[in-house]
Amino acid sequence: MWWLTALWAVPMAGGAAVILLPASARAFARWAALAVSLVVLVIALVLALRFDPAGARYQFVENHPWIPSFGTGYILGVDGVALVLVALTAVLVPLLIIAGWNDTNDAGAQAKSTHAYFALILAVESMVLISLVSLDILLFYVFFEAMLIPMYFLIGGFGADRPAASKAAVKFLLYNLFGGLIMLAAVIGLYVATANSPAFTHGSFDFRAVADAVRYGNLNISPALANALFGGFMFAFAVKAPLWPLHRWLPDAAVHATPATAVLMMAVVDKVGTFGMLRYCLQLFPSSAATFRPLIIALAVIGIVYGAIVAIGQTDVMRLISYTSISHFGFIILGIFAMTEQAQSGAALYMVNHGISTAALFLIAGFLVSRRGSRAIADYGGVQTVAPILAGTFLIAGLATLSLPGLAPFISEFLVLVGTFIHYPAVTAVAATALVLSALYILWMYQRMMTGPVATGNDKLRDLVPRELTVVVPLVALLLVLGVYPKPALDIINPAVGHTSSSTAQGVAR
Repeated sequence: MWWLTALWAVPMAGGAAVILLPASARAFARWAALAVSLVVLVIALVLALRFDPAGARYQFVENHPWIPSFGTGYILGVDGVALVLVALTAVLVPLLIIAGWNDTNDAGAQAKSTHAYFALILAVESMVLISLVSLDILLFYVFFEAMLIPMYFLIGGFGADRPAASKAAVKFLLYNLFGGLIMLAAVIGLYVATANSPAFTHGSFDFRAVADAVRYGNLNISPALANALFGGFMFAFAVKAPLWPLHRWLPDAAVHATPATAVLMMAVVDKVGTFGMLRYCLQLFPSSAATFRPLIIALAVIGIVYGAIVAIGQTDVMRLISYTSISHFGFIILGIFAMTEQAQSGAALYMVNHGISTAALFLIAGFLVSRRGSRAIADYGGVQTVAPILAGTFLIAGLATLSLPGLAPFISEFLVLVGTFIHYPAVTAVAATALVLSALYILWMYQRMMTGPVATGNDKLRDLVPRELTVVVPLVALLLVLGVYPKPALDIINPAVGHTSSSTAQGVAR
């Protein structure tokens, strides 16, 4: 069965169909996009139910010729880490479509922009999904880069402040294109290395074959070349993730995009960067990853503390939340390069939990900003009096962001810290300070915005309406369920992480 092809082809074809609808069919375009995203969700659920954690590492494998003369093929397969990220993407996109239902209803919007908006969301979903399930390095690279184009138009074309949104979109594109250019050189270099290796009859982009050659010491490349290739891959993933100090594009893009687009970027697209670190950087270049591990861990810890401290000083609620993501990405990268199974399992689970908690907090804040027309924290106060459900769900999402026990991010952050402590106790102690700092910025933000007397202009704020509750309730439910019972997700993640860890250790030993 071509399950993985259907997984990415359905949203791609659906997006093309939506954009071709008549300009007058704005309402139908929304419903069509939602229907397509729900079909993708059903396919993802089928994959999850049929996936055997104790079975082969890569399942539902499809292998067909693409450009044989270049050693590249249409090779798809999914392991546990990819599967949970596929599930995250498939769950979030329908919710983001509902959350952004009225994003193109401003007075200046053209009728066709509704079609473009939802078609672009589906295009991003398609490209993320094929990146996650690709087992061919060139195929991965093509879509890793291609997803920048629909994201550029989503950020620059649909933000409330169009000039600022356009500037933020250009910044996003330039940063990521530069990272991708460096990675392209590394991809070509890796191909040449395989072509010159006695383990291959010709150059190859087959990830499984190259990773096995590295693992068993059959890919004979010099340490200097391996370090250079690792740097090319790592740089691109560090920009996408983003890792401090390559983060500068994210706050502007998140603030000036629509909330649905910002969440798509931070909760879905950026995860391809951390996923790439775990799959490609560690398994293709294990010795180089071990060599640069202290540097990357240092940058990750700086990002953790920096993001939290800068968030404390923000007066813009959306910018504050975007800086929290920089801190959380630091935790994920720390877990990946701690190179213990506990830390890497925590990092993989953190990718999922961060996506859910960030989506909840950012979307609820976006609903509030759309009512008040201001992102300034100082303009709010007493919201819990007039909109108690909005305030209550905002509090739950905020507590999840600060990793309160019982909510989903806690267990993933705990696993990262415990796994890191084994090799880096001092680093763990520094990273743990973010727990206190996150409590400061989340509770301070909630106190300023939601408690106290009702501020002028807030007395007529509406509470969450049914459409918004349809978005928020599933996210809050996931935060609670994964907070008290993460076992199903970890049962899928752990075997894949165990294979990655053993492969990396074996590659380092050689």
